Amino acid sequence: MRFIADLHIHSRYSRATSKEMDIPTLGRYAEKKGIRVLGTGDFTHPEYLRSLKQNLKPTGDGMFINGSTYYMLNVEVNNIYSAGGKLRRIHNLIFVPSFETADKVASLLDRYGKLASDGRPTVSISSYEMLARLLEMDRRAFVVPSHIWTPWFSLFGSNSGFDAIEECFEDLSDRIFAVETGLSSDPPMNWRLSVLDSRTLVSNSDAHSPSRLGREANVFECDLTWDGIVDALKAKDEDRLKYTIEFFPEEGKYHFDGHRACNITLSPEQSLLNNDLCPVCGRKLTVGVLHRVEELADRKPKDVPGGMIPFRHLVPLEEIVSEALGHGRDTVAVQKLYNELVDDLGSEFDVLIDSPTGEIERVAGERVALAVDNMRKGEVNATPGYDGVFGFISLLPDSAKGREQEQGRAEEEAGQQLGLWGP
Repeated sequence: MRFIADLHIHSRYSRATSKEMDIPTLGRYAEKKGIRVLGTGDFTHPEYLRSLKQNLKPTGDGMFINGSTYYMLNVEVNNIYSAGGKLRRIHNLIFVPSFETADKVASLLDRYGKLASDGRPTVSISSYEMLARLLEMDRRAFVVPSHIWTPWFSLFGSNSGFDAIEECFEDLSDRIFAVETGLSSDPPMNWRLSVLDSRTLVSNSDAHSPSRLGREANVFECDLTWDGIVDALKAKDEDRLKYTIEFFPEEGKYHFDGHRACNITLSPEQSLLNNDLCPVCGRKLTVGVLHRVEELADRKPKDVPGGMIPFRHLVPLEEIVSEALGHGRDTVAVQKLYNELVDDLGSEFDVLIDSPTGEIERVAGERVALAVDNMRKGEVNATPGYDGVFGFISLLPDSAKGREQEQGRAEEEAGQQLGLWGP
């Protein structure tokens, strides 16, 4: 069966998240968006784990269910440790097929950090040791490095990451069969590294509020079971993992280089001409994802290897309606028209991917239909994000959408210090 999965989200117990990030609310939003499978996120948090045990019913094959939504138990962990003479800060997603294993993982990580302080715990165990101990507990469990290019907290991050997977996971590198690209990169950027050819690229929302579910996701056509999903990821099989749903990477908040304090954004070429220093204050720029890809790439941009999983760029429907109406995405007018589209034409993904533009125009008017058509064709104007500031995508040539409106989104997750909250 075909279904959409968003396998990286957070609960209300993570910092800077909505209080609505609980199982009942997540299920309602998942159904509205057309998502069948969610990662739970945050299972090491004691209160959330108790809630998961109360709200989720095991299916007997490693999955869990509440209503019409299926779940995979997972948690994002912030591993902070020293390796190779450098402080490493790596975000990793741990997936487990049972509450029994979840309890064991929580017991292990509780020795290295305060699990109750954050749904995404900071722990002082290395990525390698954590993976090794996890496999000792349950051979079906696995780890996916999160948003691998984010400057501050990722596998390849410019400020605290490694230059190779083997540097991080050593002799267990072959157990890393999937990596998460993050909002600021897309598959073609990742195809430039031959080391990733044998890994499956996955895309997820890293949502901190229900409305952000599915801003990136994965489209499977396989058995809706733990083994069905995991085998599809391991095989990197287009017949079972049909494609990934992607941001236009410029919209991610670390695509370009920059210095937020000085309102400076630069392309990699511009940064190199200035020795990666801010031209205003002279301090070091935050080197973004595109720049970091250029540093590690062993292929040219147009060199496409064989056997890659397809992808398609989408813009969240609320953003499309917001641009068409000229109002903020959380305003009453935008939410009203969004709900009318979903109620009439199906889920959000039905509208974005499958609905004829004539039907969209019938419900929402010419501008929304034109914006969706332009998105599907890739005819967009992009202003890249940088140093924690979201970029924005314009789909209409006469759009009045201004940078100040879109930069406001960078503050939507309260407490978003430099590089702290995701891709």
